[in-house]
Amino acid sequence: MEHKYIMTAFGKDRPGIVAEIAEIIYENKCNLEDSNMGRLADEFSLILLLSGSSDDLSDRLTRDCKRLEREKDIYVFIRPLDYQYPDKKNNNNLSVIEVEGIDQTGIVYKVAKLLADKNINIETLSSKKKFSPNTGTAMYFMEISAKLPDTLSKENLNTEFENLANELNIDIRMR
Repeated sequence: MEHKYIMTAFGKDRPGIVAEIAEIIYENKCNLEDSNMGRLADEFSLILLLSGSSDDLSDRLTRDCKRLEREKDIYVFIRPLDYQYPDKKNNNNLSVIEVEGIDQTGIVYKVAKLLADKNINIETLSSKKKFSPNTGTAMYFMEISAKLPDTLSKENLNTEFENLANELNIDIRMR
């Protein structure tokens, strides 16, 4: 029987972190099905969906993750999942929402709250703070892949985005 797990890990950024995590997955005969990995400040973080069929897999993964923490200073958390793949034929309402503006508290909250209020599911969200090379102003960039409900009017949503953009003095685009 196949078992699925979600694994999160992070540690001080350096060469080899991905290889050390992947080695555990490989040694335990697991399949890495999905992942998000990247550097945040001076840390490297990973979120992984993996699967395997061994009966004692959970115990072995937990043991190996504790070893990584002791030996490599990588903090790993693992949790079994009861997961079914989503229906792929119903992905026609995916939209990308781009947000850009001067960095300020509340951008993610207010955009995410607007989406939640409209029953819009966030599939992925990535954001980055960068400094303008000319002025040194902190700029905030966010990209969201979101599944819109069939009943939602894109015109009304764009109006709400425009209102929020004016309130926060940012740009919001949907494509």
